[in-house]
Order: sequence, then C-alpha cells, then structure tokens
Amino acid sequence: MAVDFKDYARRMDKALDHLNEEFGAVRAGRANAKVLDRITVEYYGSETPLNGVATISSPDARTLVISPWDTKLLKDIGKAIQMSDLGINPQNDGRVIRLTFPQLTEDRRKDLVKQVKKYAEEAKVAMRNIRRDGMDYVKKLKKNSEITEDDQKKAEKDLQDLLDKNIKKVDAALAAKEKELMAI
Repeated sequence: MAVDFKDYARRMDKALDHLNEEFGAVRAGRANAKVLDRITVEYYGSETPLNGVATISSPDARTLVISPWDTKLLKDIGKAIQMSDLGINPQNDGRVIRLTFPQLTEDRRKDLVKQVKKYAEEAKVAMRNIRRDGMDYVKKLKKNSEITEDDQKKAEKDLQDLLDKNIKKVDAALAAKEKELMAI
C-alpha cells in the first residue's frame, strides 16, 4: 500500500508561498507596490488593505504614488505608512501620497540579506516540521499494522525526497532574492 502525501506536499507548498510573500515585502531599492500589502487603513469602521481604498502606481523605479479614492483618507494613509516598518516618509500634496525609495546603502543591503536568510530558514524549519508530522503518521500506520516495513521505508524515503525538493526551491528563491538585494 502506498502512503498518500498530498496533504504534506500541499502544506510545504503553502510554506513556500508564505516565504515568497515575505520576500515580496522586502524592498530592494526599487519601488514595488507589494511592500504596501501589509498596510491597512481604517475605512468606515473596519481595517481595509491599502489597495482596497486607493490606486497604487509606480511612475518610475524609485517612486510609488498612492491615489486614494476618498481624499479624506490621505492623513490616515500617511499615518499608517509612518507606523509601518517601511522606514519611508510619505509626502502628501493634498491629492496623492508619494513614496520615494532611497538608494540602499551597503550596510542596509547586508541587513536585508540577513533578514531574507532568516525568512528562508523559518520556511525550512516549517517544512522539516511537516516532514516530521508525516514520519509520525507513517510510524503510526506501521504500528497499527496498516503498512509493511518495506512500505514504511519507501514512505519515509518519499517524504525525505519531498522535503529535499522543497528545500531546493527555498534555496533557489533565497539565491534570487540575495542577488536582487545585492545588485546596485
């Protein structure tokens, strides 16, 4: 009997998706609207994502322009950006908010590389925990005599292969992000 690992593969894919979201939020000196994904503004009594109350555009490589649909939100959007961990001061001209991304210093690039390495390691740990859950499941099946010892060994090897494949994806994503961060 073959053991089905679709659930574990799906969970590892989710960990990889989460890592890519984390990487998207790390700014690499270029203006990227993804850095604003975590910012919310109170709109009619509920916290609303910034892209739900404004249009975000990028006129050039270092600037984002936020055009709220309701100009009353300009102050709240400016405050939300200042309270975030972006480290950028918004410029409000009464109609739109401009965010100008400064050129990253060498030290800041190195700090960002450390940060993305930490995100990658967290993803690997999450995937190892998923593998451990799978191994526990396989051992339980063997203990309950639902699979043979050969099936157990094959299942454990399949789980390890699944983990190795996903760790390679994490390493590839990390290498690409590091290259992006260190490019001047």
